[in-house]
Amino acid sequence: MNLNDVLDDKIICIDLLANSKDEVITALSQKLKEAGYIDDVGSFKKDIYYRESMGTTGIGNYIAIPHGKSDSVKKIGVAIAKLKNEVQWETLDGKGVKVVFLFAVSNNNEYAENHLALLAEIASKLGNDDAVDKLLKAKSIDDIKNVFLEN
Repeated sequence: MNLNDVLDDKIICIDLLANSKDEVITALSQKLKEAGYIDDVGSFKKDIYYRESMGTTGIGNYIAIPHGKSDSVKKIGVAIAKLKNEVQWETLDGKGVKVVFLFAVSNNNEYAENHLALLAEIASKLGNDDAVDKLLKAKSIDDIKNVFLEN
């Protein structure tokens, strides 16, 4: 499985209006539920916040990658939001967040391996300043997907 397999228009948001980290996580969790990736928003969020308590998921450059293993996940996915406004988040560089990648990962070991591969693929793209710049300037779902489809 690679990132292209999980780039689903139904779980990508452009100009998401949110005022807090919790509003972002709630909105993306709801999208995952509506698209059939998870079966319970509350349980999923609880597992995400458990992982958040173990260390920051704000990787810097206005990007956050919250994730956590959850029994409520029915299929692996990555919900993506480009935010309308910068939101406060615990980050490595002290800046807020403008783009969020919320991973839906099952407790199943095979899914966990896929999660690590997807996380590595996203991290390699996000290590490229040009890719981050394109994400921050994205005006459409296709703009976001193209960042990951380009070599």
